[in-house]
Amino acid sequence: MSQQVESPSEHTDLLTEIAVSYYQNGATQEEISKKFSVSRAKVGRLLKQARDEGIVEITVKYHPVFSARIEERLIERFGVKRALIALDQDDDEHQRQMIGGLVSNYLSSTLKNGTVVAVGQGRNVASVAHHVGVIAPRECKFVCGIGGIHPRGGKFNADHICRHLAKKYGGTSETLYAPAYAETKAQKDAFMQNSTVKQTLDLARKADLALVGVGDMNENSHMVQLGWFTAGEVVQSRLLQGVVGDFAGYDFFDVNGEVVSTVMNDRVIGLSIEEFKPIAEVIAIASETSKPLALLGALRTGAIDVIATSVSNALTVLNLDEQMKY
Repeated sequence: MSQQVESPSEHTDLLTEIAVSYYQNGATQEEISKKFSVSRAKVGRLLKQARDEGIVEITVKYHPVFSARIEERLIERFGVKRALIALDQDDDEHQRQMIGGLVSNYLSSTLKNGTVVAVGQGRNVASVAHHVGVIAPRECKFVCGIGGIHPRGGKFNADHICRHLAKKYGGTSETLYAPAYAETKAQKDAFMQNSTVKQTLDLARKADLALVGVGDMNENSHMVQLGWFTAGEVVQSRLLQGVVGDFAGYDFFDVNGEVVSTVMNDRVIGLSIEEFKPIAEVIAIASETSKPLALLGALRTGAIDVIATSVSNALTVLNLDEQMKY
């Protein structure tokens, strides 16, 4: 008699039954071997095949204690006050939403009547403003720490974010009436001398709290897509000057946290890293998986008091910092 050959659907059914027995019902491989009349070695191979074919998806769910341990390591290593660590998500947008929710909840417990908040730009900071939640009203003032950007990036504009935060918390907002990026250094200098611009930036410098993003030096980054800088300028700064990221869209720094002078700095209208340092509590957000190196450099600037990121980013930063010591 010829040996019966399983059809593809029958084979899939077998993989599913074995996977359910092992992962859901808690049967041992020895018990499955006897039940399905196959060797124990074959059970192991079939379970691996079930994982490879996507019949079984294994997800590690981190216990809050695990995140707390990561936070303790970041506090010890970089001297930050807090680390808000979110579980890893499947894509950047969901990751931003998750971290934005953590920061939003943190602000709800931190903000008091009369608090002045200097606000940066970008998708990560915007995610905090757009997070939906029950918020107790606060008479806070949200002030732009950087100028406005092109209409294509309107919802990531510091002014747009300030207005949303003010509406969310029942406070007020103050606009910085200047572009975020001037076309030339001379144009930037002229804006910085304007009395209205100076007044707003002075208020931002005296803020009680700041909310900013950390950017990475990617030629496909958001700031390149919006035309603030060219891909060539970004690549040149990264390869020739060792720039790994930007802080609040303004200062550009290397992996050691040292500010690097680039052609891009000369065109930004807003607060610098040195102007953020006197602010009592600077919250920096970096959610995307491309940002560990930028995050490491940002932490080494000494300007960050609270960092908000993902589990994988936090662990990568800690590992990079450890490796670079040797």
